[in-house]
Amino acid sequence: MAADAFLERLRREGRIVIVGASLAGLRAAETLRAEGFAGSLTMIGDEPYEPYDRPPLSKAVLLGRASPFHTELPRRREIDATWRLGVAATGLDMAARRVRLADGDEVEYDRLLIATGVHARPWPKETEARLDGVFVLRTRDDAAGLHRRLKAGPHRVFVIGAGFTGSEIASACRDQGIEVTVAERADAPLAGALGGAVGAVAAELQREHGVDLRTGIMVTALEGDTAGRVRAAHLSDGAAVETDVVVVALGALRNTAWLAGSGLGAGPRGIACDAGCRAFDVRGIVTDDIYVAGDVARSPHPLFGYQFLSLEHWGNAVAQAEVAAHNMISPGAERRPHMWVPAFWSAQFGVNIKSVGVPALGEQIMIAQGSLAERRFVGVYGYQDRVIAAVSFDGTRWLQFYQRLIETGAPFPLDFPTVDRRPEGHRPVPADFPDPALPTHGPTVTLSGYSPADQRLVFTPGRP
Repeated sequence: MAADAFLERLRREGRIVIVGASLAGLRAAETLRAEGFAGSLTMIGDEPYEPYDRPPLSKAVLLGRASPFHTELPRRREIDATWRLGVAATGLDMAARRVRLADGDEVEYDRLLIATGVHARPWPKETEARLDGVFVLRTRDDAAGLHRRLKAGPHRVFVIGAGFTGSEIASACRDQGIEVTVAERADAPLAGALGGAVGAVAAELQREHGVDLRTGIMVTALEGDTAGRVRAAHLSDGAAVETDVVVVALGALRNTAWLAGSGLGAGPRGIACDAGCRAFDVRGIVTDDIYVAGDVARSPHPLFGYQFLSLEHWGNAVAQAEVAAHNMISPGAERRPHMWVPAFWSAQFGVNIKSVGVPALGEQIMIAQGSLAERRFVGVYGYQDRVIAAVSFDGTRWLQFYQRLIETGAPFPLDFPTVDRRPEGHRPVPADFPDPALPTHGPTVTLSGYSPADQRLVFTPGRP
C-alpha cells in the first residue's frame, strides 16, 4: 500500500525531470501526460532548440529541400513543461536526487529520465578539427553550416567514413554535381553495419554514381593553408587528396561524460538499464527512480541472447521512451518490457536500404529474394542456426515477414518456397563483417556484452 500511495502522490504532484530535449525526451513527456501525470515536468537540453527531427539533416537539408531550422518534431499533445534549453546537465547527485546544470542551478526530481543521446565523434586531432571547412553532422547547426558550404560550390568534398551518415552525405553531394572522395577503413561502405557481402554492392553503387571511393584506407592528417582553411587530406597509402570541405563521419559517442562519479552504470557504451528501462548503478543494482531511453541506453534483449544492445534509431527511441514513461509512474505489476526489434533505414544513390534485427551478429547471409547483381534484394542473416536479421535494397515491403521470422527464432538457412531459387539464393555465404577489434564507421546496433555495469568489483572475504 505504501508503494501505491507514493505512486498516486507522484502522479498528482511529483517532480519528473527529463534530461535530453530531443525525440526520446519529447515522446516520453507526451506519454507521461497522456497517462495521467499531473505533476511538474522539466525538460533539460543542451541545444537552444525545442525537439527537432535529425534524419532529414543528412538527406533533405543537404539537398536544399528542407530548411535545417524547420524540421521540428510534430507534437502529439501539450506537455505543460518547464523548458531549460541551451544549458547542459553537468552532474547528478543520486542521493539528493538533483541534476546539476552548467549555469550553476540544480533541479530536484522524484523520477529522472535520461535521454541525452549521442554526439558526433570529432576528428581526434584538435588543431586539424578546428580548420575552416572541417565539419561533423549531428545537430541542426552542423547541417546549416555544411549546407551553406555545399551551396557555395566547393571544389571537392572529402568524407571520412562510409557508414550510413557518410554514405548519405556522399549521395547528397553527387546529387548536386559536387565531386566527392570517401575514405573508409573497412573494405567496403556499410561493412560495419551490414557486412562485406552487402558492402560490396554499396561500393559498386557509389562508384557508378561518380564517388571516388577509397577503401581499406585511413586518413592520417588534414592539412590547412596559411589562412587556417583545410586544403588536403593525407592517407595511409601516402596519397594526398586536395579538398576544401571535409566531413568527419566516424560514428557517434554517447553523452554520458556528465555522469562521471555519479554512481550510475554509465560509460562510453551508454547507460545500462533493465528491460523496463530502469538504470543500473555501478554495482549492477537496479534503481527505481532513474530511467533511460534512446540512443544513450544499453538494454538487454531476449531475442539476441540477452546481450546489452545500444541502438541508434528513430523508432527505437520512440518505443523505448514510451515504455520508460509508462513504467516511471506505474506499479510493478503494470510495467512493460522494452523489446522493440532493431530497425534502420537509409536513402542513398537512389536506393532505399532498410534492415531489421541485428545484422552485426550474423555469421552468414542468404539472398532470399532478388539479386545482388540487380541491387534489388532481401538478404537474411543467420547466427547459431537461426534467423537473426534481414536487410533489403528496394524491397522494404518484405521486411515485416522476415521480422516475424526473427521474432520466432526461425531456423537458418531458410528452406521454404519464398526463397528465390536464382543461384544467389541456393546457399548461404559468409556475411564478411570486419574484425570487431578494428572499429568501422557507422554501425547502428552495438553489442556491448552482458554486464549491466562496466566497473569491475573486487570482493574480499569477510572476517570470521
